Amino acid sequence: MATTTRSRGNPIVYVATMMLIGLMLGPVIYIIIGGFRTNSQITTDPAGLPDPWVAANYTDVLSGETFWRQVGNSTIAAVATTIGVVVLGVMASYVLARYRFRGRGAMYALFAAGLMFPATVAITPLYILIRDLGLVNTLPGVILPQIAFGLPTTIIILVPFLRAIPKEIEEAAAIDRCSRLGFFWRMVLPLSVPGLITVGILAFIGSWNSYLLPLFILNDQDTFTLPLGVQAFSSQYSVDTAKVLAFTSLSMIPALVFFSLFERRIVGGLTGAVKG
Repeated sequence: MATTTRSRGNPIVYVATMMLIGLMLGPVIYIIIGGFRTNSQITTDPAGLPDPWVAANYTDVLSGETFWRQVGNSTIAAVATTIGVVVLGVMASYVLARYRFRGRGAMYALFAAGLMFPATVAITPLYILIRDLGLVNTLPGVILPQIAFGLPTTIIILVPFLRAIPKEIEEAAAIDRCSRLGFFWRMVLPLSVPGLITVGILAFIGSWNSYLLPLFILNDQDTFTLPLGVQAFSSQYSVDTAKVLAFTSLSMIPALVFFSLFERRIVGGLTGAVKG
C-alpha cells in the first residue's frame, strides 16, 4: 500500500514542481526574449515570439559606455564585499568555533540575531553614519555595510564547519610545534574550503543584486551599480520597452550564470554546515 501511494503521489509532485519552475523562469525567459523584439511587436502581440528576431537592442546596450561602467561598479562592489565577508567571517567563526571564553554564546547569538535584522530597518541611521563618514556617492559606502550585513549568514554557515574539525588534528599540530595561527592557515582554511566557497558565492550574488542600499547611498550616475542602472535606464527609455528589456536581461545574466556554475558548491557547502 505504501508503495502504491508513493507511486501515485510522484506525478503530482513532478507536476507541481514543473509548474513552480515555470512560474519562476517564465518572467526571466520573457525578458530575455523580449529584448530580441521591436516595440511594435511587443505592442501587437505582447506574448508572442520575435518575428523577426532583432539583435539591435542588445548591440546598442553593449556598445554604450553606461552599461560597462555600471558592470565595473557592480563587479568592484561584489568582489570587495565577497573578500571582506569571507576574510572577516572565517576569522570570527574560527574564534567562536575553536576557543572557549566568557560571552562566546552571547556573541554567537548576537550574530544569529543579525539574520532577523533587515536592512530596511537600519537604512536611515546607516545613511546618517555613511554621510558623517563622507562615504556618500562612493562604492566604499556601499561595500562596508554589505560586509556587515553579510557576516551573520557567513558565521552561521562557517561555525559548524570549523567546529567539526577533530581536536586530534589540532593536538597533533601542537605536538609538531605548529602555532594556533599556523594551524589556522595550514589546516583550518583548506578543510573549510567548501564553506568558504558557499559564503563567497552568496555574498557575491547578494551584492550584485543589491538595490536598496545603493539607492540610498549612490546619487551620482557615474557610481551606479547595475540594479540602479536598470531603474535609471528604464526611466530614461520608458517608451522603448524592447531596449529596456534588453538592458534588464543583460544585467541579470551574469548573476544567473554565476549561480548556475556554482550551484552544486552552494548545496554542498550548506549540507556540510548542517552535518557539522
